[in-house]
Order: sequence, then C-alpha cells, then structure tokens
Amino acid sequence: MTSPGEIPRQPVPTEAAAPSGPAPGTATATLTAGPDAPAGFTVRPATLDEWREVAAWAAAESWNPGRVDVDCFHPTDPDGFFVGHLDGQLVSSVSVVNYSAAYAFLGYYLVHPDFRGRGLGLATWRAAVAHAGDRTIGLDAVPAQEATYRRSGFTTAYRTTRYRGRPVRPGTPAVPVVPVTADRLDEIADFDRQCFPAERRAFLERWLTAAGHHAYAQIRDGRVAGYGVLRPAQDGYRLGPLFADTSRGAEAVFDALTSHLGPEDEVHIDIPDPHHSARSLALSRGLEPDSHTMRMYTGPVPPARAEHGYAVTSLELG
Repeated sequence: MTSPGEIPRQPVPTEAAAPSGPAPGTATATLTAGPDAPAGFTVRPATLDEWREVAAWAAAESWNPGRVDVDCFHPTDPDGFFVGHLDGQLVSSVSVVNYSAAYAFLGYYLVHPDFRGRGLGLATWRAAVAHAGDRTIGLDAVPAQEATYRRSGFTTAYRTTRYRGRPVRPGTPAVPVVPVTADRLDEIADFDRQCFPAERRAFLERWLTAAGHHAYAQIRDGRVAGYGVLRPAQDGYRLGPLFADTSRGAEAVFDALTSHLGPEDEVHIDIPDPHHSARSLALSRGLEPDSHTMRMYTGPVPPARAEHGYAVTSLELG
C-alpha cells in the first residue's frame, strides 16, 4: 500500500454527511490517519461485523441498502473497507474497492452523526484512499458534494437517477428469459465484463445466489444476451444490475424479475441518465424519478458497453 504523498492526484474532499472476525490481509493493521487527525483516532480495514454496523448507518441515511449487501460486498476486496475509531469507538467509514489493476470504486463515505464536523471523515479518506494506488477511482456523489469532488480531481461523467414505484404488469415478456442457474455463471460473467469496467466473477457468484436475490437471464441463440438481479432492501426491493444488448431484452428481464412481487411492493432502480431507453423502460413500468447522484472518475475508465447498462449494480460498489 502506498502513502498519500505518493499519489498526489488522489482526491481529498471535505467531510461528508452519512448515509466474524478479522478480514484477510491487513484487517488488523492500523493506517496513518495524518498529522491533523485528533488524538486517539485510528483507521484500519473493517471486520465483517464492523461493516454491518456501517450498513446500518447507511440505512439510517435512507440509502436503502440491500438486506444482505454486506455479505456480497465485503469479500470483493476485504482490505478495501476502512473504518475510523476514536478512542476505540467506530465513528467513520469509506470503502475503496480494487476491482482490477486499473479500476477501483469508492463508496460508503460516512461519519456517525454524533461525530461530524471534527475532520474524522477527511482523516479516514486520507488514510484509506492510498489503497487504490494509481488506479482510476469511480464514485457516485450526492449533488451537494459534486463541486467538492471536482476540486479534488474527479470529473463528472453523467447523472444517475433513482426511480421508484410499484411496477406495472405488462403481460407476456417481450422475449423469453430463464432463471439464472450455476451452469450459466461463466457466461453471465463474460457478458457482465462487456458492461462493467472490470472482471468480477467471484462477486457475481455471490450476488446471483444470495438469500432473497432473484436473477434472470435472456438467452438468444444459446448465449446470454442480458441479465438482471432483484434483491430485498430495507425499503422494498432494489433492481441492479440490469444489462442487456437490446431494449426488448431489458424489458423482458425487468418483467421477469418483478413478476413475483405483490401489488404493494416497491422497486428502486438506478439508471444512468444518458441511457434514454432505460429511462423509458422505468417510466413505462410505472416508476418515477426519486433522487439522483453524479457518477465521477479520477481518470480514464476501462472500456465497457454503456449502451448495455440499463441499471447500475449499486451506488455503493459501482
């Protein structure tokens, strides 16, 4: 792990408002929090139980995390989930998940409400961000923090809008879809790599099979042409990712994923604004815009088929 001084282009934002056993590797190693950090403050990679507490903070901030997100997210890069402690008490967090040698994603930048305004978020950030090395870092920023991230070296790529509502039942799916089974995992991972900036097969194996998660794929000419996942959240359900190479395929996967829901069940889906077909799909199924974030990067993003991305996997993990 490099020190912040060795990566001067990395961001240093102002402090943001919030939302077992040790992890492998450096989970018990304390990082340097910087000369401005208060006495008694330390930063280190989080244990799984500590990250569950962070997820509870995110839920309190109305981020609406999935119910088993932590169990899927944390193993992706166990050394990339950082927590700050003040006199032994958990007070702050940030994740810097390395997906590849070229790409990392930052999320969960949180400070417990009782400890805000004391520089603890900034100190946590400074200690943790070196984990990314010289990788391009992506994040989803709330609008109030966009200018801060820009000053810190991030560039805005596009806006993402969260849509929510009770899905309309359209009837017969546009094209045939099937439940995702274990024998399709390699094909799903190959298709996912076309749509996401890094390979993430191990994560997908957890994401597709986690308790309560529903996954469907469109198969055309014997090959995966799209897939999606619906998961239970603190409030209703979250749908993501939704990747497909045609709008008809995306519609069919969306409809299959939501077909088992009750009339009062709400779905939340995060859609990149430039994808007009994805926005049309959400609106046609009775969902309405609810909030938005800004996708930002520190450098060049590994290539991916943006036109296939009808919904992001998660604002917390990319």
